[in-house]
Amino acid sequence: MAKTVTAVRKNNEGDIVELQLSSGEVVDYKQAQQMAKAGDIEHVNVFRGRDGEEHLRSDADGIEENNLDNLPTF
Repeated sequence: MAKTVTAVRKNNEGDIVELQLSSGEVVDYKQAQQMAKAGDIEHVNVFRGRDGEEHLRSDADGIEENNLDNLPTF
């Protein structure tokens, strides 16, 4: 069963560095990317940015509250 992201931890620059999942598990950003690619985390996807790096983002659904940047921090 796929998990969802319930909270995020950000560094001093405001970048997401860890994600808390609905299972209670805490994963780092790279691990979350791999899990999203494998379909283990729902409602997020991985895309390649203009900088050539892969980034994690919420699926576009028009709901601002569930965007990764707007989730509660832990």
